[in-house]
Amino acid sequence: MPRREWNIWIVDQSETDIRRYRIARRTIHLALGGALFAVAFLGSAFTQIVHRTDRSFQSQRLARANALLERELESLRSRVDTLRSSLDQLASKDEKYRALAGLAPVDPDVRRVGIGGPGTETLTGSPLYSLDREAAKSTVGASIEVDELLRRARLLAFSWREAGDALEHRRADMAATPAIMPTRGYVTSGFSYNRLHPILGIRRPHLGLDIVASPGTPVVATADGRVSFASRRGEFGITVEIDHGFGRKTRYAHLSRATARKGQRVERGDVIGDVGNTGLAVGTHLHYEVIIDGRQVNPRSYIIDDLRRN
Repeated sequence: MPRREWNIWIVDQSETDIRRYRIARRTIHLALGGALFAVAFLGSAFTQIVHRTDRSFQSQRLARANALLERELESLRSRVDTLRSSLDQLASKDEKYRALAGLAPVDPDVRRVGIGGPGTETLTGSPLYSLDREAAKSTVGASIEVDELLRRARLLAFSWREAGDALEHRRADMAATPAIMPTRGYVTSGFSYNRLHPILGIRRPHLGLDIVASPGTPVVATADGRVSFASRRGEFGITVEIDHGFGRKTRYAHLSRATARKGQRVERGDVIGDVGNTGLAVGTHLHYEVIIDGRQVNPRSYIIDDLRRN
């Protein structure tokens, strides 16, 4: 079998020098195979070097990221501690606030809402747990603390709203409670179920106070409310009646005139009329009544200032 080979002719520019080289085809195949192997080897080595370099770079980035994360977590824990301290102070004030509002303190078990939290199952379920257990513990722990503080804050907000509503109710209740003398003068006839009437000469109930004062002396509302009547009313003469809400009313009779009008909103101390002697009256004075749930009561029980105002 003839030997297969490659002939290579090299001719110089003058074409006087011609050289011939003979290379066996097997040799060429081996050379090509070796070259391909060398290229593959070098490529693989380069790829491994690049991969190692990339892994090293990624490791450095992760290390820096973890360091930053730890600092952020440490800062978060510090802020959580500050928030916890603030909530403890607010909880202490909340007890005083509720006491002022006449409410019972929040039950200690209720105040502990959110204490505790998810356990190991939640921790191991964190995607970070398989990569870094310590980091997972820190992040899950911080999350549990934040959730707890949020629940405590919501509880305090609810408690403060409840106390605020109660205080507002008490304020409105106090504003609607008759508490002052309706005019300057002297009490000449008190509350009685069996008083001798000075004009009629018979005994009958006198369900209010008679306060003697100079004609035209201003008469004021003794509590906040709305005028429900302002006109003449039989023996009472010119009369103003105020509905204070909460089942309370006041009546001011024998006025010389009414300056308040029906439907008008008045506050304690607002002038509603002047002292007179209209109706069935012996002299110039104010007849004043306090009515609770439709029944007259002794006005003295609802006057906290001096009965004799000059």
